[in-house]
Amino acid sequence: MRLLNLKLHWQILIALALAVVVGLIVGADGSVLGLNIDAALGFIGQLFLNALKMLIVPLIVSSIIVGVAGVGESDNLGRLGAKTIGYYALTSTLAILVGLLVVNVIQPGVVNGSPEEVFGLHRNAASFEQDIAGKGAGDIVAIFLRMIPTNVVAAASSGQMLGLIFFSLLYGFFLTRIPNQYAEAQYNFWNGMLEIMMRITDLVMRFAPIGVFALVAKTVSETGLAAFAPLAAFFFTVVAALAIHFFITLPLLLKFLARVKPIRHYRAVSPALLTAFSTASSSATLPVTMDCVEKNAGVSNKITSFVLPLGATVNMDGTALYECVAVMFIAQAYGIEMSLTTQFTVVLLALLTSIGVAGIPAASLVAISIILTAVGLPLEGIGLILAVDRLLDMMRTAVNVTSDSCGAVIIARSEGEEGVLADGLPEPEWARAD
Repeated sequence: MRLLNLKLHWQILIALALAVVVGLIVGADGSVLGLNIDAALGFIGQLFLNALKMLIVPLIVSSIIVGVAGVGESDNLGRLGAKTIGYYALTSTLAILVGLLVVNVIQPGVVNGSPEEVFGLHRNAASFEQDIAGKGAGDIVAIFLRMIPTNVVAAASSGQMLGLIFFSLLYGFFLTRIPNQYAEAQYNFWNGMLEIMMRITDLVMRFAPIGVFALVAKTVSETGLAAFAPLAAFFFTVVAALAIHFFITLPLLLKFLARVKPIRHYRAVSPALLTAFSTASSSATLPVTMDCVEKNAGVSNKITSFVLPLGATVNMDGTALYECVAVMFIAQAYGIEMSLTTQFTVVLLALLTSIGVAGIPAASLVAISIILTAVGLPLEGIGLILAVDRLLDMMRTAVNVTSDSCGAVIIARSEGEEGVLADGLPEPEWARAD
């Protein structure tokens, strides 16, 4: 029973450790009384993911509308929006440059022998070309077209978060421009929905350790640890770059821009980071991120409800870094020397495509295909990174969520909020030890 009294982040860490052990022992074919354990883990993990995803649309819509309406005057909204977009552009660019520097120093794809001999690549890999056929630099334009949906309901049902965010921003802005008798009723409705969604989030998070255990155990049981050996150099290059951004770049921004202690912030958002790692989905983690930043870090609802939903869609530091490293690795594997101009093109495309990458597992593979096509690299190179993509996806999602939460703290401090990461902040109900 003492295990149940532990705080949530400790429960999740224990669940992660147990998941690795169980996954290695069980394997993909393990069964008990005729029941396939891998299938059972997948069922439990999918239930948890579904519960999180169930919250996404109503939470995003209500939080952005309440956040924008709470900002009030157009001058305040413009200032807050400019700070948010400026921060996201800055951190994504820094992440890409870190990735570019590390991959050029380590050069994980530079080996002796031909691509066919070393990596088993074949230029006629029709399966990969069929999956990403027709992708090119023109797909970047589609990212901006999706910002204005023709049908907001269809955009919500199909998971096009950019369109949903744009509509919610407009709705919240004009909510402050209608007569008070209408505005008050509308604001109370959306604020009530936001409160309800946060309470449902608390309920779902009580089951987070179980969901995390199932998701990670299933991944380990299917891939094991030996699957990462052939791509160890690439794997550790990405990990090193992500670690630099996670442990150096973002903490420095917290220290010098927000003037807060980075370790205190990381402790406050640890449940969100662990959830991001296990789900590999920024969107699915959004409810937890909002709860942690608002209740544990002390950022106001006005800031969290505006900054975090936007960040879950457009701020993908880890993803942008990964795209850059992956493209450079594939070029090195083929023995292609990329000029500074071509590398700058990769940086720019990684920044643009990361904006439109959906906050779901493995969505960055499509973005990578766009960059490969734009710079003239073979699409079959994607097959190189598939073996390690899942685990790296979990890591880069944690970096994405960290950057979002740091942005909320930095912007809150720039807006003059004094209680951010202060001593004595109450913990959310699900994180308290009895």
